Amino acid sequence: MKKVIAAINMTLDGVFDHTAIQPDEEVHQHYTDLLKDSEVILYGRITFELMKYWQTFLKDPSEEKSMNDFAIAIDQIPKIVFSNKLKDTDWDTARLATQDIEKEVLALKESSEKDILLGSRSMIIQLMKWDLIDEYQFCVHPLIAGKGLSLFEEMHDRTLLKLIKTKIFSSGAIILYYEPLRG
Repeated sequence: MKKVIAAINMTLDGVFDHTAIQPDEEVHQHYTDLLKDSEVILYGRITFELMKYWQTFLKDPSEEKSMNDFAIAIDQIPKIVFSNKLKDTDWDTARLATQDIEKEVLALKESSEKDILLGSRSMIIQLMKWDLIDEYQFCVHPLIAGKGLSLFEEMHDRTLLKLIKTKIFSSGAIILYYEPLRG
């Protein structure tokens, strides 16, 4: 059974808006490697539609290799999208979920050979409530957004975490790796 990993970028003030941060080559490489080492990534509809941005780099590559590499990795990893509105994903490596989130994740945990990534806030919040996340990777970028949706705005229960390691980037961004404290 592999881990369910919640990996997300955020600002120092807890805002998770992708437009608030500007990852550098080093951060892009980290996420490219994470995608390559994982079995599948789960998205809610909104984040999934935002991630379609990376398809443009497949047709019209950037001058920045790390962005192109990330685009290839995000294109290749299987994606499961949870949506009541979408009828089709319009992405060869993506499919709509056929079960509710909890059942889908439990089935993936039993059958996956590699880790399962959560790629959107909605997935993290829902799976936190069911205690199905095995590791959190918060990439905190050195800026204060001042406004925006907080990652944990909808959480009302206390959750204890244990810091297991850190990774510091030359840009000042830092990934904090946590495990939930259970029992």
